[in-house]
Amino acid sequence: MSDPKQPTLADRTLTELQRAIVQGELPPGSKISEQELAARYGVSRGPLREALQRLEQRRLVERVPHVGARVVRLTPEKLADLYQVRAELEAMACRLAAQNITQAQLDALSDLLDRQEVVFSQDPLPPFQDDIDFHFGLIQASGNTTLITTLTGDLYHQLQMYRYQCSSGRRPLEALAQHRRILEAVAQGDGELAALLMRRHIEAGARHTAHVLRQTMEELTA
Repeated sequence: MSDPKQPTLADRTLTELQRAIVQGELPPGSKISEQELAARYGVSRGPLREALQRLEQRRLVERVPHVGARVVRLTPEKLADLYQVRAELEAMACRLAAQNITQAQLDALSDLLDRQEVVFSQDPLPPFQDDIDFHFGLIQASGNTTLITTLTGDLYHQLQMYRYQCSSGRRPLEALAQHRRILEAVAQGDGELAALLMRRHIEAGARHTAHVLRQTMEELTA
């Protein structure tokens, strides 16, 4: 009898496919060929189809009538929808975190920001640096299971794809300073201020990501 904690072949295939989609190895809009992917990852159609179904649930793969399965396209409209929902839900997470966060969670987030400052101050920066762990920490501190599941599920996977493929190498120290102000408001129990700062922080990120996405689309159609 297999160990339920051990990843299955479908789990491993899912991980590989998701990485390839997020990092653009499987380009946005590209058609999914089960035969090619099965050969590429050395799996049979069964585990592959299970992985593709889960990627469809995560909204990284979509089925188009008369076309079949393909990697989702990156569009400014989808980006705007994603960040609009994210801004509101993470603002809610901040309000709840201001009420529920523990001292241990505060200390862990403060230590995380200190470590990130060291990394983000490097010149040149490492190729891709993400600040998502800070957001995850605040979301977890909200204590709301439904909110945690929503933000760290579908939204997270799509967000990673946009952030990875629309990264322009912008120095993240400004975002780090915003994180510190958000954490300070949470630590002081000021949920409304923390929510306002988080909403502004995410909206700024959305504008930057949309700008890079539009530039990329213009280059591809030039």
